[in-house]
Amino acid sequence: MSSSPETFSLDPSSSSSSNNPRPPLPISEYEVFLSFRGPDVRQTFADHLYSCFARSKIRTFRDEEELRKGEVIAPSLVRAIKESKIHIPIFTENYAASKWCLQELAQMVRCWKERKGHIILPIFYFVDPRDVRHQIGPYWEAFEQHSLKHDLETTREWRESLQEVGKMKGWHITKSSGEGAMIDQIFTEVELRLRTSHTLLVTDQLVGVNFHVQEVMRLLTQEFADERMVGIYGMGGLGKTTIAKAVYNKVNMHFDRCCFIENIRQILSENGGVEILQNKIISSILKNDREIKDTGDRIHQIKNRVCKHKILIVLDDVDGMFQFEEILGNIGNFSSESRFIVTTRDRRVLEFLQVYKSYELKEMSRDHSLQLFSKHAFRMDYPPEDYVNLSDEFVQVAAGLPLALKVIGSLLFQTNLIFWEQKLAELKEIPAAKVQERLKISFNELTYNEKQIFLDIACFFVGVNKESPIFMWSDCDFYPGSAIRTLVLRSLIRINEKDEFWMHDHIRDLGRAIVREENFRNPGKRSRVWSNKDALNMLMDLEQLTGLRYLEVRCGSLTGDFTEVLPNIRWLRLHDCDSIPTDMDLEKLIVLDMKDCPVKDSWRSWNSIKGLESLHTLEIVVCKSIRKLPDLSGLRELEWLCLDGCTQLTEVPGLGRLESLEYLSMAGCSSIKRLPDLSGLNNLTTLNVRKCPKLKELKGLERLEMLQVVETDKRLKVRHLLRSVARYGKRITRSVRGVLN
Repeated sequence: MSSSPETFSLDPSSSSSSNNPRPPLPISEYEVFLSFRGPDVRQTFADHLYSCFARSKIRTFRDEEELRKGEVIAPSLVRAIKESKIHIPIFTENYAASKWCLQELAQMVRCWKERKGHIILPIFYFVDPRDVRHQIGPYWEAFEQHSLKHDLETTREWRESLQEVGKMKGWHITKSSGEGAMIDQIFTEVELRLRTSHTLLVTDQLVGVNFHVQEVMRLLTQEFADERMVGIYGMGGLGKTTIAKAVYNKVNMHFDRCCFIENIRQILSENGGVEILQNKIISSILKNDREIKDTGDRIHQIKNRVCKHKILIVLDDVDGMFQFEEILGNIGNFSSESRFIVTTRDRRVLEFLQVYKSYELKEMSRDHSLQLFSKHAFRMDYPPEDYVNLSDEFVQVAAGLPLALKVIGSLLFQTNLIFWEQKLAELKEIPAAKVQERLKISFNELTYNEKQIFLDIACFFVGVNKESPIFMWSDCDFYPGSAIRTLVLRSLIRINEKDEFWMHDHIRDLGRAIVREENFRNPGKRSRVWSNKDALNMLMDLEQLTGLRYLEVRCGSLTGDFTEVLPNIRWLRLHDCDSIPTDMDLEKLIVLDMKDCPVKDSWRSWNSIKGLESLHTLEIVVCKSIRKLPDLSGLRELEWLCLDGCTQLTEVPGLGRLESLEYLSMAGCSSIKRLPDLSGLNNLTTLNVRKCPKLKELKGLERLEMLQVVETDKRLKVRHLLRSVARYGKRITRSVRGVLN
């Protein structure tokens, strides 16, 4: 182990585990598919409905009739229909006049008949459902024309699709209908339907959970005046979070709004923890990502807006630092139908919160323990006959703790009897109360590279998207692909649905304890430092920083010349800093992430950065002093470039020659007037130039075969983009907004 720290974080909010270094790359998955005839409702009802969905982060494919070319709908449209759970055809008087609308409808009905969870919610906009169902009036006239151009089999399928959907329950909008109220009804129904299909990720290795879930649900549904909270308590590693998630998945559709807040104990241990927690709750319930800085404003939002809904909030891993009234106000302000589920290791916390309905989660029974152990040790429910006795002994050693059963079982998977006997002897020497020591036997079996990655995740990257750390580890020759696979197979980490690293807090604490053991007295001699206090002390001695490969500083001030201070840095993250070093040597840098820092055109470190062939990620976000970036053409490996919120930025030299670039975002660069021809960005998949009012045109997009997502403002001209969509339609996975020509 290195005598000087490899990584550390300087952050008034302590650990970076709650910070995601970047949003994940856009996925080609939609929740809702809107089908409509453009001239009828594109600028009115369809646009209002789409905007309503977008504000609530519902991924919606809005079909644009201008994108339709040829006689049949493009593969990209077919895929979008198949991927979407909910299909919303907006029937208007002239809907049936469009052969593309009818083709889309037929595809929706095919998906619906396959019974794979697709839902059709029709809207009859100033048209009688009977006209749709029986093809009379304008629909009869449309089919008179179609019969002259299309074969009988095709028109028969279209007619049958209209008949089928015309019988379905939907919304009939007439002159007497209030469109705003109708859109609100549609949104409520769609959100409810999506919520029933979107469940929190729970491990597929569940054993004996149903009984606990039913008991908690029984408490949750009991009617007691003024009692809105239910508690789940028990020692760490028993599965309280798993039970809470399973309950949440079963009951969330009965509430107007829901949120599940994990790791509250850790959040509140950070500086500004109350603010972080309040903003999480407000954004989840009100569907608003705006971060509220003012304490009074947050309290006002909770009291006057959050409380008005019938809500379900799960507060996971609460300890004595949690003060309900400080964070959420008086519980009496909430609807009597609202419910809170609180999980904690300490029953006294529930007593302090006056939670009178609580459920104690105890150790697993012997039978359930054996089954869970076998699922991980043998990938089957019960052990083979010649392993029964040994398995029983391991189950006794694990003492009914699910986490220990998973980790120990995963360690023994596909190993021989000799290894089993050795590990059993080791475990028997460790007292039952020392859970971390028992988990450590799995860590001891890791290779050097696997240990480095495990410790990095435990100290810094829980809750962080995996992509940037993987690039850093690759540059350090840690071979992260195989190492991460091993850690997952050993049940030491998990990759969640957002491609973020997840680690049980017991295992995270184990990793941090291992690092502390490197030097109990002097944190500066450890390989990793995540404590803000320890990191501040280290900055007083710059010589201790030379071994760093990861450095994170938030709300700090770094002044002076840092030449030769960070020769091994791979990932530099500076957020909300009052000042930054005048000069740095960054020859090995893989990721540069700066947010709200006073970086300027004249920053001397640009000379070091602009020629970095190894740089993978460059994020210069909300840096309002910079007007012109250096020539970026030398960044041959750059894949991710984010310049959001750089309001004074007017020029990005070399941008058009970044052949490896996959993601480009310049949202909110309000001074940018022009960009170079982008036709050389052969690997670009995502482009975001929203809120760039002075940018009038984009050139070269028609040649970009890999381009999937384009986010623009309505008045921006994108030359030949519609032709590009027609040519490469199968690769377009999101509707292009605001294209005029």
